[in-house]
Amino acid sequence: MTAASVAVSEAEDGAAAGVGGRRAPLILRNRAFGAVWLGQVLTQAAVRMFQVGVSWWIVAYAVHDARGLASGLFMAACTLPAVALAPVVARAVARFAHRSVLRTAAGLAGAASGVLALWAHGDGLPLTAVYAAALALATCQAFFDPCLTTSVPALVDDADIETATGFELSTQSLAGLGGALLGALIVDRAGVAGLAAGCAAAYLGAALLVANARFRTAATDGVEAAHATDATDAVTAAPQRRTLRLILAELPYVRRILICFTAANLFTTAVFVVIPLYTRSVLFGGGGTVALLEASLGAGALIGAFTGACVPGRPTVAGAYCLGLMALALALPGLFAHRLVMAGCLVVAGWCAGAVSVRFVALFQRLVPAADKPGFFAVMQAVLGASLPVASLVFGSAGDVLSPQTLCLVQGVGLLPAACALALLGPSTPGTSGTPARSASPAAGQDPDTHPVGGRL
Repeated sequence: MTAASVAVSEAEDGAAAGVGGRRAPLILRNRAFGAVWLGQVLTQAAVRMFQVGVSWWIVAYAVHDARGLASGLFMAACTLPAVALAPVVARAVARFAHRSVLRTAAGLAGAASGVLALWAHGDGLPLTAVYAAALALATCQAFFDPCLTTSVPALVDDADIETATGFELSTQSLAGLGGALLGALIVDRAGVAGLAAGCAAAYLGAALLVANARFRTAATDGVEAAHATDATDAVTAAPQRRTLRLILAELPYVRRILICFTAANLFTTAVFVVIPLYTRSVLFGGGGTVALLEASLGAGALIGAFTGACVPGRPTVAGAYCLGLMALALALPGLFAHRLVMAGCLVVAGWCAGAVSVRFVALFQRLVPAADKPGFFAVMQAVLGASLPVASLVFGSAGDVLSPQTLCLVQGVGLLPAACALALLGPSTPGTSGTPARSASPAAGQDPDTHPVGGRL
């Protein structure tokens, strides 16, 4: 029995178990997807814990002057690899077995975290070493996330794609929640050494989970690997013709949506720089306050990830309303300086982000041809992430000049044009809600055997 047949049998067994009663959750019905999803929970929880903890360490302990700039540089280091390495990630995800990419990325991140933990046990940990570790972890995550997103149709049936997308996107919410609760608190009690040790354990656990998961494309990957050995030139020619720019050029509707969200990200992602500055300068709190605020954001995003499919309306209209609500939520703490007000607003902002992500990633899963998905999801991460280093540096530097409350108001006002632009986008095809049928023109190079897994609507 092949690995592919075993994975299909497991999924069928899980579905059969639900006959005559309520269906079990997807992560229980599909063991392979459950293991890979749990691996992503661990990796993103680790990187989020590292980001939250180190941001607080910089603001509260390591830097006394220009805290905003130092924090902004750190967040820029955490987001730059996803942008700079997008073409490399796309080629790697398209050419190598998904399980190998995921396992290697998690394993290397665990090793980098372990090295930082050992270094931090000594005295005088330099800030540059922490920045270097942030670059290493972000590089590994830049490979892990788009690879897992590309793997969703190979792990679940077509009917479960949106549910799987919700679970996958909830990973970021769970990571934000777990990282928020642990990152700053661990730094207050165990320093960067304890923080890095916890990250190493999470990454290595994720690598072990992925290594033991069975992918439906395992057999296909083996055939592709054999063809790559026999005819390397023929295999590598296709990715060179299908450049990332060409993929987006052939998807104008998707490109316009990505532009709207890239502009929105310039203001939404600044919240990760604003939270520690707001905690220290406005609320006069400690690591526990940072944990509360980050947990509020993560909890809201988690709820949004699981309820996003229930938001009515066309994706662009629903997304515009969510961005408008998020603008209000981010601006209110600039007018009312209270810990509970800030926490409540972050819950609302997180819900908006989670709901929007579910609607649009599920839409992209159906709009993008299967042959282009590895390149597309890598470029999606890069396009959306292109604003993150800029936002981190701009808002971080501004935080040394402007008050955190003013930064909150700037975030809210800056989101409104993106919300309006998204609302003005029509459906992708006349008479639909933005999801065209695929049966008329199947993607070039699509394997008919894998079509039912992720292609048919």
